[in-house]
Amino acid sequence: MRGLFRGLSAIALITAVAIAGDATSVSSQTKPAPRKLDIGYLLAPPESGAVGCKYMAEEVTRRSNGAINMIFHGGTLLNKELEIMDAVKSGNVAIGSPAGAASTVFPEMGVFLTPYLVRDYQHAYAMFNGQIGKELDETFQKKYKVKVLFFYDYGFRHFWNSKRPINTPADLKGLKMRVQQGRVFADTVNGLGASAVPMPFGEVIPAAQQGVIDGADLPIVNILALKVYEVSKYCSMTYHNYGPTAAVINLDIWNGLSEPQKKLMTEASRAAQQTVRQLTESVDNLAKAKELLEPKGMTINTADVEAFRRLAQDKVWPAYKAQFPEMWEEIVSTKV
Repeated sequence: MRGLFRGLSAIALITAVAIAGDATSVSSQTKPAPRKLDIGYLLAPPESGAVGCKYMAEEVTRRSNGAINMIFHGGTLLNKELEIMDAVKSGNVAIGSPAGAASTVFPEMGVFLTPYLVRDYQHAYAMFNGQIGKELDETFQKKYKVKVLFFYDYGFRHFWNSKRPINTPADLKGLKMRVQQGRVFADTVNGLGASAVPMPFGEVIPAAQQGVIDGADLPIVNILALKVYEVSKYCSMTYHNYGPTAAVINLDIWNGLSEPQKKLMTEASRAAQQTVRQLTESVDNLAKAKELLEPKGMTINTADVEAFRRLAQDKVWPAYKAQFPEMWEEIVSTKV
C-alpha cells in the first residue's frame, strides 16, 4: 500500500511539473517581451516638439499594457535632422521628425513656408488634419516609406536682432539674418529686405554672440526655449513664415503593428499634436510675448504685417505659386 501511495505521489508530481511547464509556455506566448520603438529627436524639452514626442512615448508605453516600450531620445541619439530621418527611413530608428528641416526632407512641404500663405493656426490645422494632410501622408508612404503620425508646427516666425526694432520692411535693410537650409527661407528673408545667411540650427546663438549675424527668426515658443533673449534685444511680431513639420514612423514598422496598436498610436499622436499646439499657440501673441520676454530684457514690438504681406505677395509668391500650382489652390481654398 505504501508503495502504491509513493507511485501515485510520483505521478502527481510529474503531472504538476508538466502542467506548470505548459502554463509557463502559454504565459510566455501570451506575454511577449515589449516591442521597443525609439523616437529620435533633435532637441530635448522644453522645446515644444520635444515635449509632444516625449508625451506620445509615455502615453503609448503606459496604455499598451506592456506590449510597446516607446523610448524618447531628445538630443541624445543623433544630432542632425537629416541623420534622424535617414535612420527612420532605413528602419534603424522607428520614429523621428525632421523638425525645422521638413521642407528639405519632404520638398512637398515647402509650399507651406511661403510667407503669409498660411493665414493662421486654424487654417493650418484645417489643412493638415483634413484632406491635404491625408494626401501628404499617402505621398510620404509611397515616396519615402514613412507614415505620418501627426503634423505639428513651430508656430509663426518673428524676426529678432540686437540692432533695432523691425516695424516695416525698410527696417530689415542691411541686416544679416540667419535662415535655415532651404530656398524658401532665403527667398523670404531676401524678398522682405534683409540679407539671408544660411546656417545650421546649432550655430545660430554662437553666431549672434560673435556678430556673424545680426539676428534670425523663430517662433516665440522657441525664442523662450533657446533663451534667445540672452543674445538679442528686440523681437518684432511679423508672423512671416508658418513652420510646419511632422512626426513619422518607418512604414514597415508601422505595418508590423497590430490593429489595436495602430489605433493606440493614432490616438496618442493626436493628443501629442494638441500638446504641441497648446504650447505654441498660447504664447504667440503680443501680450503673452511681452509678459514672458520683456522681464528677461527683450523689447517686443508689433510690426506692420500688412506691409510685409504685400511685399511677400509681390516678391516671393509668384515663384512658389508656379512651382506648386495644385497644392497652392488647395491651400487657398481650404476653409476653417
